[in-house]
Amino acid sequence: MSRTSRICTFTCTLIVSLLAAACAAPPPAARPAAPQPPAAETIKIGALYGVTGGMSSIDAPGMNGMKLAAKQINAAGGVLGKQIELIAIDGKTDQTATTNAASEMINVHKVVAIGGLNDSTFALAAGPIAQQAGIPFVTAGATLPTLPEQVGDFFFMAPFGDDAQAYAIADYAIDDLGAKTAYMLVDQAYDFTTALAKFFKERFTGRGGTIVLEDIYKSGDTDFSAQIAKVKALSPQPDVLFISAVPSEAGITTKQFREAGLTQPIISGDGFDTPLIAEVAGENADDVYYSTHAGLDNPDPKVQNFVKAYTEEYGRAPENAFAALGYDTLNLIADAIKRAGSTDPKAIRDALAATQGFNAVTGQITYTEGKRKPDKSVTIIKVQDGKYSFVKEIKP
Repeated sequence: MSRTSRICTFTCTLIVSLLAAACAAPPPAARPAAPQPPAAETIKIGALYGVTGGMSSIDAPGMNGMKLAAKQINAAGGVLGKQIELIAIDGKTDQTATTNAASEMINVHKVVAIGGLNDSTFALAAGPIAQQAGIPFVTAGATLPTLPEQVGDFFFMAPFGDDAQAYAIADYAIDDLGAKTAYMLVDQAYDFTTALAKFFKERFTGRGGTIVLEDIYKSGDTDFSAQIAKVKALSPQPDVLFISAVPSEAGITTKQFREAGLTQPIISGDGFDTPLIAEVAGENADDVYYSTHAGLDNPDPKVQNFVKAYTEEYGRAPENAFAALGYDTLNLIADAIKRAGSTDPKAIRDALAATQGFNAVTGQITYTEGKRKPDKSVTIIKVQDGKYSFVKEIKP
C-alpha cells in the first residue's frame, strides 16, 4: 500500500470514529424556558343590563356608567391591589336571557358580585339566582321597595323605592301644580308600573286628591286613542294626567295625549327618565314632570364631576340618571370589597349591609340594620320644549 493510500485510510477511519462518537453522545441539556409571569389576577364583577330591547334607553346608559366607574377605579390602582374586570352581558330586556346571563356570570365567569338592571321584573328574575349561589346582587335602578325581602339577604338596592318616588310626585302635583284631581293610566305588565301607581294613588288620595278615572294598557301598545277618548269625555277635566309607564312607552303616550289636545301636566315616575320623551314627542314634549334619582344639571361638584367624566369618555352628556346609578352601583360594590378586605362573596355581602353614609352621585346610601333599601331624596325633573331641567328635590 502506498504512503498516500495509508494516509487516506487513516483519515477516513478517524472521521468515521468521530462521527460515531458524536452520534452516541447524549444531546446537550435543553436551555430552561424563561419563567412566564403569572397572569394578572382580577376581581370579576358582573354588569347585567338589558342594553337592547325595551329597556335600552335606560339600561345602556347604566352599563356605560358601570364601565366608567371600573375604568376610574382601575386607573387609581384597583381594589385590594387588583384590577376590576367587568363581565358585561346583555339581558336583552328578556327574562330568560336575563336569568341565563346571571347564571353564566356566576357559574362560568365566577364573579364575586353582580350589579345592574333598572326594572323590578328583571331584578326578580336574576336576583334569586344570585341569592341561591350566595353572590351579592346590587340593583342599580329597580325600585320595587319589597325587592330585598322578596329576593333575600344577598340582594341590595342602590336606588330609593317606588313608594318614595310615587309619594314625591304626588306631593309635587298637589303642592306645586295645585292638582286636586288626577287621571291614571297604568301599564299592567310590570311590577314597577303597578307598584308606582298603587303608591301614587295612596298618597294622592290620602292628601285629599281624587282619582277621576283609572285606565290600563298592555306593554308594547302603540295606539292609545281608546284611552284618550275616555279622558276627553270627562267633565270637568282632571288637573293632571298620571301615566305609569316604562321608557318604551313614555314618549309615545306623551306624543299622542298632546296631539289629542290634552294640555294638562303629565306626571310620572322614573320610567319617564328617558331621552325618548323628547325624541318621540318632539315639540309636544312639554309640561311633563317626573320623579327620578338625580338632576344632571345639579351644580353639586360630585354630580358635575361625573357629568364631565362621562362626557369625556363617551362624547356625549349622560342620557339620564340611570347612567349615574350604574356608576354609583359599581363604586358601592368596590367600596364594600375594600372595607371587607376580601373578595369572598359572603364578606362582601356583610360589608354592603354595613354601608353607612356612602356619598354617591345620586345621593347618600345608608342601609339601616335589617334593611337593604336606602332612604334617599327624590328629584323632580321638568320637560319643556324637549329640554330636561331640575325643578326640586323632595325628601318624602
